[in-house]
Amino acid sequence: MENMHNLVIIGAGPAGIATAIESYILGIRDILLLEKDSNHNATIRKYYKDNKRVDKDWKGQKVELDGNIYFVDGTKESTLDFFDQVLQHHSVALKTHTEVQKIVKKENYFEVQSTGGIEKAKFVVVTIGRMGKPNKPSYKIPASIKKRVNFTLDDCTSDEKILVVGGGDSAIEYAVDLADKNSVTICYRRESFHRANPTNQRDIADAIANGAVRAYLNTDIIAIEDKDGKVKVIFDEKEPEVFDRVIYAIGGTTPSTFLQSSGIEIKDGKPVHDQNYMTNIEGLYVAGDITQERGGSIALGLNHGYAIAHHIMKQLTDCDNCKPLKIEECK
Repeated sequence: MENMHNLVIIGAGPAGIATAIESYILGIRDILLLEKDSNHNATIRKYYKDNKRVDKDWKGQKVELDGNIYFVDGTKESTLDFFDQVLQHHSVALKTHTEVQKIVKKENYFEVQSTGGIEKAKFVVVTIGRMGKPNKPSYKIPASIKKRVNFTLDDCTSDEKILVVGGGDSAIEYAVDLADKNSVTICYRRESFHRANPTNQRDIADAIANGAVRAYLNTDIIAIEDKDGKVKVIFDEKEPEVFDRVIYAIGGTTPSTFLQSSGIEIKDGKPVHDQNYMTNIEGLYVAGDITQERGGSIALGLNHGYAIAHHIMKQLTDCDNCKPLKIEECK
């Protein structure tokens, strides 16, 4: 069929890149990688602070890599450089500024509908991350102070009174990093930062001990209000307090609406898939953060891509040891 791709991958994070590269190494061509942001690995670029450590064994979860992408511990910067090099060494087309709106299954191919038009593909893999849709609080954020309520550090300056909400690694790293030039408080609904990695637990404990960061533990926020252009925070068991800025670092959610609109079955907040990561729709796969309980493991995402590439390869050949068929020869 005219303008038909063998494979379209939605999301240029680790799992998406791995699916593309592993497929290319197997001999599959006509691969298109779609990314709604301006470059690959937007989550790392946006939500990781500069020089943030990036571990292969995320939160101590040891994963043996199955494929050809040899990923090791590093920093935000070295990780981005690594994936730059991986993409440069393989002929995989990356189309940025393209947000996919829906995947439509036709008789023997897919239509991927996006802001950049319609792409046709024999196989489609969805690898969008949870942080593409960060969790937001259940209470309303007044429109008048939305510029003072953030989910990244992009708008932060200095000499501000800032409240960081959350108890995971990102929240702790935001708080410790901002404390150098700001008055910072971290608010967490539990009594300790047990979810964070040991290094971050130590850093936040030191910051609290030396007075660089205040901690409101076992504390929930009921509402936020506009107080003369600043953010008035209403706590459950503390007196209200006014901040120049509030930053939420409370994780992300699976983009269930998009998945369901494309016909993908959702159970317990995650897409249903088989051992090959194929969904209930034949030829449509999911990989990476959206398949994981809490997301975040680059190594697992790389393994997902490797497994999917091999499963697709088997369907593009007439036997496991044959060369790929041209798309028009596929049955």
